[in-house]
Amino acid sequence: MSEVATFQIPVAQRRIVHRTRGISHGPITRLVSPSDLGQLLKPFIFLDHFELPAGGQPPQFGMHPHSGIATLTYMMSGQTGYEDTTGEQGARGVLPSGGVEWMMAGGGVWHTGAPENTERVLGFQLWVAMPPELELAEAHSIYLGPEGVPHAGPARVLLGSYGGQTSPIPAPSNMTYLGVHLKAGETWRFEPPVGHTVAWAAVGEGALAEPAALRTGDLAVFDDAGGAIEFEAQTDTAFVLGSGMQHPHELFMGPYSVHTSEAALHRGQAGIRERAQLLRQQGRL
Repeated sequence: MSEVATFQIPVAQRRIVHRTRGISHGPITRLVSPSDLGQLLKPFIFLDHFELPAGGQPPQFGMHPHSGIATLTYMMSGQTGYEDTTGEQGARGVLPSGGVEWMMAGGGVWHTGAPENTERVLGFQLWVAMPPELELAEAHSIYLGPEGVPHAGPARVLLGSYGGQTSPIPAPSNMTYLGVHLKAGETWRFEPPVGHTVAWAAVGEGALAEPAALRTGDLAVFDDAGGAIEFEAQTDTAFVLGSGMQHPHELFMGPYSVHTSEAALHRGQAGIRERAQLLRQQGRL
């Protein structure tokens, strides 16, 4: 009886179609902005990588506004103070290592934060574009300590769902955002959900050998074919990965705002001015 040959059809790997190291200003490197790569990666429209050595001079942001978007800050290492104007009393506290801050700006919010430089600070801040039904909603914030962030293997589920785990932060659209930590030599395979044509990864620290030679500060954009992505760590490596369905709306931008229409942008900026007046009355601005 002759043996029957079996063949495995190789699974297509997503190709890298763009790479960047962004533009650095002190401890902050801007990798994505709404006016450049954000147009390609929307709903992921802005990404900063920040790194500050222990004892370094932290940047001073002061109270500043947003509308129409949500910000997600992921602390890979170190901690940062925060303050915002959400709710009746606002929110204030310290975001620890491994923690996540989600601030949905909606129709206008003010916030600030400053790293506590007693230890090394490392992380990412992401902006997410909102659909029309959320871009002018009431602002709110969610702060998660490391114990509140679900894990699926080496991946921390920051937003959306992966590996049977779902973030307690409600994703505004069909997207996944993960913080992945691999030891030297470890491999990990990401299978994006159906319809996730947008995909990218940014290295916070360390070096990857696959899907390409990527090191600290590199961001890679993958093609829209929808296939799997294989990762292999050359050294101990931490990176973030985003995938999602393309945001179908144009981006209308103000200095701190991104909306889906000119009319929504005007309303968001009006909301920012209203909250600024209240902050001045309180002596906070």
